[in-house]
Amino acid sequence: MKIHVNTGGLAETNGYLLVDEQHKAAAIIDAPQDTTESLLEIARTHGYDVKYLLLTHGHWDHLSDHEEVTTVFPKAKVLMHKLEEPRLQNPGSSLFELPYTIPPRNADGYLADGDKVHVGSITLAVLHTPGHAEGHICFYDAEHAVLFAGDLLMAGSVGRYDLAEGNVELLKKSLKRVLLLPDATHVLSGHGPATTIGRERANNPFIREMHVNT
Repeated sequence: MKIHVNTGGLAETNGYLLVDEQHKAAAIIDAPQDTTESLLEIARTHGYDVKYLLLTHGHWDHLSDHEEVTTVFPKAKVLMHKLEEPRLQNPGSSLFELPYTIPPRNADGYLADGDKVHVGSITLAVLHTPGHAEGHICFYDAEHAVLFAGDLLMAGSVGRYDLAEGNVELLKKSLKRVLLLPDATHVLSGHGPATTIGRERANNPFIREMHVNT
C-alpha cells in the first residue's frame, strides 16, 4: 500500500491518493481545490486505475476538484454518505462566496456505516462519524492501521461543530468511537499533518476538554 498526499485550496485541505501497487488499483480520498492534478498525474504515470473518489463529507473544500478526477478517470465512482449528497448537488460555501465555481453533480453511490470499500486488496471500513457534518464518514484500514479521518480528528484539534449542520454531542460520540482504535493507528486528516490515535488521546487539548478520552 502507498499513500500520496497533496494540500491546497483556500482552506489548505488535504487530498489523498491511496494505491494498491500490486493490483494497480487506486482511490482518491477527498478532492480539494488545486490538489488532484498532481495526484492524478502520479496515477497516470504509474498506470494506477483510480476506481473511486471517496468523499468524507460534502463541505466545499473537500469536493472542489471532483470533476478533475472524473475527467481523467471517467469510470471512477463518486461515493459519499447520502446525507451529504445535497452539498454535492448544490456545492458552495454558506459563509462566503467562493472565487470559483464548483460544478454540481449527483453521487454515483452511497456509503453507510459498516460498508466496505475494496481498492485492490485494500479494504476500507466505512465509519459514520457525524458531528462536524451530518453524513461525515471516516475510512479505516485495519490491516495497515490507517484512519482517513476527514474533519473529525486532526493533529491537536477536532472538527468544527459551530456550523449549521454541526452537533457537539454527536461529535463527542464520534470522537469517542475512533479513540477506541489502537494507539498506533495513523490518522490522516482533512487538514494538518498526520498524527496517531495514541498521540491525540494523550495530547489533544480538545479531547481533554470534551472529556471523550477513553
